[in-house]
Amino acid sequence: MNILITGANRGIGLEMVKYANEQGWRVFACCRNPHNADNLFNIAKLSNGQISVHIADMQELGTLQALSYELRNDSIDILINNAGIYGSDKNRFGSVDAESWMQAFQVNSIAPLKMVEAFSGQLFMGKRKIVACMSSKMGSMADNGYGNSYIYRSSKAALNAVVKSLSIDLKEQGVISVALHPGWVKTDMGGPDAEITTRESVEQLFHHLLKLTIEDSGRFIDIDGSDIPW
Repeated sequence: MNILITGANRGIGLEMVKYANEQGWRVFACCRNPHNADNLFNIAKLSNGQISVHIADMQELGTLQALSYELRNDSIDILINNAGIYGSDKNRFGSVDAESWMQAFQVNSIAPLKMVEAFSGQLFMGKRKIVACMSSKMGSMADNGYGNSYIYRSSKAALNAVVKSLSIDLKEQGVISVALHPGWVKTDMGGPDAEITTRESVEQLFHHLLKLTIEDSGRFIDIDGSDIPW
């Protein structure tokens, strides 16, 4: 199985690379700056060619098209849009950083769609044809009981809208598009007080991904496999 992962140099993305390698899958591991991805390269060196590292900068959309051309003859079974940013801490009412907000929309909402557009041909060649976008419960309108976090919440809500439209537009081609909540994970973003490790999150995420059918397309899936309200 061939799998492409963005944001693969740290956190959940890096753990996904490790897990996929353990399964014997072919991994296209993508990140913004491979020159600073020592941990990722160390894993790739020990993979016997199963892992290759590529540039995919969510703020430079031209890199996505360039990578698609590089991988034009490779099928992709699962494309995981994992790269994402939280944005500025200035995200409370009265002090929202507009520039950071625009950057978050670029990385969290626009780039995932452009990834799917760029790699649609490779997805059509794949057997599983799964697009998995790393969202968050913070993108749920129904789950918002605390307010604030305007930047992150709105960019993930926009990502959810992208996933829903993809599930409609690509249904005839057999592509399954879902939004995933990875849980509250011990990463740089989640912090040390989070509930689960990256390994626990990744194991559950792939457990759900490998059971998906076309009827699941368009779902917003919690870490336990249940549906999250929009």
